[in-house]
Amino acid sequence: MQKTLFIRAEWDEETSVWVATSDDVPGLATEADTIEKLSEKLNDMIPELLALNGRVSMPEIPFELLARRFSVVSGMSA
Repeated sequence: MQKTLFIRAEWDEETSVWVATSDDVPGLATEADTIEKLSEKLNDMIPELLALNGRVSMPEIPFELLARRFSVVSGMSA
């Protein structure tokens, strides 16, 4: 069974985009305004980058997208 690749996605508040990087996919750095669009981009980019890095191409490449977004909300006033 193929190892699951881990992709990190973090929300960039300044630019209002999700930014994806990965130690498992050399050269991966991309962004999109929604997590859904980011996932679609990754479906194309991951196989391409793995091939460019000389990794064996598999019919299926499992990956896990770990999204993280920090927020601050106002508390209740007394």
